[in-house]
Amino acid sequence: MRVLLLGATGLIGSSVAARLHRDEHEVVAVTRSRGPEAMRLPVARWIEMDLRSATAPEAWLPHLSGIDAVLNCAGVLQDSGRDSTSAAHNKGPAALWETCERVGVRRVIHFSAMGVDRGGLTGFSTSKLAGDEALKARDLDWVILRPSVVVGRPAYGGSALFRGLASLPVLVRTPDAGPLDIVQLDDVVETVARMLEPGAPARVELELAGPERLRFEEVVQTYRAWLGWRPVRLVSAPAFLMNAAYRFGDLVGKLGWRPPIRSTAQREIVRGAVGDASEWKRLTGIQPRSLSAALAAEPASVQERWFASLYLLKPLAIGTFALFWLLTGFVSLGPGYSVAEWLMRAGGAARPLSDLSVIAGGVADILVGVGILVRRTSRLALIAALLLSLFYIVAGTLIHPELWRDPLGPMMKIWPILALNLVCLAILRER
Repeated sequence: MRVLLLGATGLIGSSVAARLHRDEHEVVAVTRSRGPEAMRLPVARWIEMDLRSATAPEAWLPHLSGIDAVLNCAGVLQDSGRDSTSAAHNKGPAALWETCERVGVRRVIHFSAMGVDRGGLTGFSTSKLAGDEALKARDLDWVILRPSVVVGRPAYGGSALFRGLASLPVLVRTPDAGPLDIVQLDDVVETVARMLEPGAPARVELELAGPERLRFEEVVQTYRAWLGWRPVRLVSAPAFLMNAAYRFGDLVGKLGWRPPIRSTAQREIVRGAVGDASEWKRLTGIQPRSLSAALAAEPASVQERWFASLYLLKPLAIGTFALFWLLTGFVSLGPGYSVAEWLMRAGGAARPLSDLSVIAGGVADILVGVGILVRRTSRLALIAALLLSLFYIVAGTLIHPELWRDPLGPMMKIWPILALNLVCLAILRER
């Protein structure tokens, strides 16, 4: 079959793309922008399309020629400058469903989320439900899949957060969190494969729930044991600190990043993610694996331990590095201006060149810091920071070579700065 796949670079979508390729289907993938992560996926053809601009049937019509089935794995957690829950979950897919009905692409498999049919708590769940209802209203052979929290060997978002929290020396209690029927990515992917087989059920809604109901803390402790670390002590954090963490996640989201800890997660976590898997098992014959069984079957590697330890260090490293450049710029243009200007003149630069050099350096530092904080420009800003650091080494050597003799001076301290720069570049990508 030729399958149009939305959300191909996501956690579920990338694994589905690999399985479809293995089953000799041809995958036509829709992505917002074809980044480096797309190069590792076995996709026959890519379509670059932002769902925010694909809310009319005309946007989809050219891409459905020769398509036998549509598979929608696209999803976003929360509205931001980069994402729209309404466009991603409802308006874009609804336009696609209408076009499928118009041109005769009957088979549609659509990923929703566990619990959205029990009442919307956020824009995430209400938009998911609206997209479900739009599909059910069409004369199509649709299947709606509502998985619980999906985990597997790949990790992104909430599944990555479990690993990151497992690396901490203490675990903060989440007293308001509902229980979770954790479901394995492999079982989800197998479901998709079976729903594309001839004679597969149609016009069904299936809850994909794992066989083991766990509290949030139990999931984290299970991952900690898998990673080879001893259980940690549970601690309680004041409500205002937890609220501040979620609000800070919202702020980071406005800068284009996608942290799993945001106000949407704060509200959705109260409901938990539990469901009835009986119909899923009856129609597919799949016997879902528990979290503990799945982890026991694949012992954690050193790479898994690295990822877990680096997951929460990543925002700390990038935030600290951005703050370093911002403060360097502000100090150069503020209280340290006279010292910097004196150093330039002592090195032989006359005014106004000495003033212009200090101002240019301060402004460049601030622009680099701001660029690192904004997700869209972070990679370019980190490369600029690397080049700027090398320039400062060369310029400092030419203007004040005696700085190399100072054991606590800038020439000695710039090397760990360069190392941190390279680390930030290495761990920048989200998936």
